[in-house]
Amino acid sequence: METNNSKSLEIAKQFLGKEVEVVFDRPLGSKHPKHGFTYEVNYGYLEGVKAPDGEDLDAYYLGTDQSLQKVTGIVKAIVHRLDNDDDKLVIMPKDVSMTDDEIDQAVHFQEQWFKHQILR
Repeated sequence: METNNSKSLEIAKQFLGKEVEVVFDRPLGSKHPKHGFTYEVNYGYLEGVKAPDGEDLDAYYLGTDQSLQKVTGIVKAIVHRLDNDDDKLVIMPKDVSMTDDEIDQAVHFQEQWFKHQILR
């Protein structure tokens, strides 16, 4: 039986290793509108790519300390949430690489409330 969770991962996996454009609705330093925490990295979405929650597919952009509005990068990993259906792409500039632990630390500010794993 396919769960929403596996549907989210199926969609996210299609983008691994590909160059994509990310639009940021929550740039570095902005506050979450409901929960009030500060975004420690640029966080946005792939416009027009629908996730199982009906929203555009979410993405973290790592490897810069600049607040961005839109950027192109390479999908280098997936934050696969084990307890909900909202996986996140991890996108970086071509010349940046991070270990799974470094990715986990970078996204901890938001992922700390979810059981998850970093997939490549």
